Amino acid sequence: MKNIKYYIVMIFSLALVFTSCQEDDASIGDIIAPSNVTISAEIVGADAANPYGDGSGIVNFSATANDEITYQFNFGDGKTGVAPSGQMAHRFTVTGVNTFTVVVNAVGTGGVVSSASMEVEVFSSFADPEAENLLAGELVGDSKTWYWAANIPLHVGLGPVEDDYGNGEFAYEAWWNAIGPWDEEKYCMYQNEFVFTRTANGLTFEQTVGPAFIPGTYASELGVAGDTCHDETVATTMFGVKNVSFLPSTSKAATEGSYKEAPYRGTAFEISDGGFMGWYVGASTYDIISVTEDMLQVRIIQAGNGFAWYQVFTSSKPTEGEAEFESAYNNLVWSDEFDTDGAPNAANWTYDLGAGGWGNQEVQTYTSDASNVSVSEGTLKITAKKDGSDYTSARLKSIDLYEFKYGRVEVKAKLPAAQGTWPAIWMLGANFPDVGWPVCGEIDIMEQTGADKNTSLGTFHWFDTGTNANASYGETLAVSDTSTEFHLYTLEWSAEELIILVDNVPVVNIGNNADLPFYDKEFFFILNIAMGGTLGGDIDPAFTEDTMEIDYVRVYQ
Repeated sequence: MKNIKYYIVMIFSLALVFTSCQEDDASIGDIIAPSNVTISAEIVGADAANPYGDGSGIVNFSATANDEITYQFNFGDGKTGVAPSGQMAHRFTVTGVNTFTVVVNAVGTGGVVSSASMEVEVFSSFADPEAENLLAGELVGDSKTWYWAANIPLHVGLGPVEDDYGNGEFAYEAWWNAIGPWDEEKYCMYQNEFVFTRTANGLTFEQTVGPAFIPGTYASELGVAGDTCHDETVATTMFGVKNVSFLPSTSKAATEGSYKEAPYRGTAFEISDGGFMGWYVGASTYDIISVTEDMLQVRIIQAGNGFAWYQVFTSSKPTEGEAEFESAYNNLVWSDEFDTDGAPNAANWTYDLGAGGWGNQEVQTYTSDASNVSVSEGTLKITAKKDGSDYTSARLKSIDLYEFKYGRVEVKAKLPAAQGTWPAIWMLGANFPDVGWPVCGEIDIMEQTGADKNTSLGTFHWFDTGTNANASYGETLAVSDTSTEFHLYTLEWSAEELIILVDNVPVVNIGNNADLPFYDKEFFFILNIAMGGTLGGDIDPAFTEDTMEIDYVRVYQ
């Protein structure tokens, strides 16, 4: 296929500013601005039928000038490059046909420059919409915050770029693979927050909380201390909103290798304007090893091509002291992702309606009104509101729609902040209409009192035939940012044991046996915000409304 070459030549005069009372120092020679600067572009795969190229987005640039030392390229997409030869290939990754203004600076003696520019119109066809959705969300305006997966071992690792060291699988952490959770040396970076946002024009990236960790392998390039954190005066490209582009992976690891015997995704993403995810090694292109709703594992090659860094991020903010929890259940059997705007899915949820608080002295009236319960922007929103001198809220339940026994329940939620609100994510035995409470059994995966919004309660209730009375057992866990960040509230339920966790940190566990209703009965979900009552307590007199947001409910078996 014959390529079409685009040539535009522009020659600019250069205004030199040189202030001195003496003549030029002859020891450095004459300062001469480069002249006759030209730039040409060859769009790979372009022909009469494909004038903008073959979809790879690759353009080969060639610059020439007189009296130049090197060339600096600005490609108009947030990326730059330096080429003493004047020859440079660049991949444009914005999907579709787009026009970019490319500027080349020919650098002469004394650092003086002359410039030329051209416009290049190029087609890039690569896209990975699933990866984009997992990183940021599906709808314009959606965003997702990612954090270091500091709670698990090997959230950072180091290996060679291409050698396998006899392993046969070179794409792994061959050199350093022993970091544990909450590593003391890396502790300074664990406050990092990385936000991906979907816009009408694609994804953006912003590191909203610093600092930057600079490993010893790269610190010498900057002349700073290594294996520690630095602020934006050193990592100058750390902050600011940047564009994210996606491209097919080209590294040997992604195209030929595997990670733990599984292939890489084959997709890479690049952050514009020198952006990076907390670990500063002079590079901005990340191979995606794997990505899910909650976990992102990537590989980035340090500038200079000598080191490959492996990094793991999570969209659930880890809690210090949290360890990896190995679930016995990994087959997703039921979920509600709350991705359709409007009322909650009637195939999954019905409502408790009315007032009275079911014996808990609550003061709200439960409704199914859209003002109290709705799905929008990818989350279920249950809103408690002041209504004159009264309060309204919503209580959803899956009774007769979805009931199950045993498995792992995951609910990702952000809780209300107002004093007097009593949010709950819980379960009742499916035989509740027949035997009532507490005989049916109750599993409180998450409750929060109206006065303490930094603690999560996990509790089990049942009827003890030995004492002929209600029995309960529960514990609490300190959890910060419950009303500003989403956390993962989990139940691990088997015939042997029930464990309630927050962000994979165990809150409470209880042994299971045939004397308990959790042993051989199915249960259903309940999601609600109560107002006041035995756990809600005094309501803030200034209360108007507050919301519990739920990103998803999932059941694994």
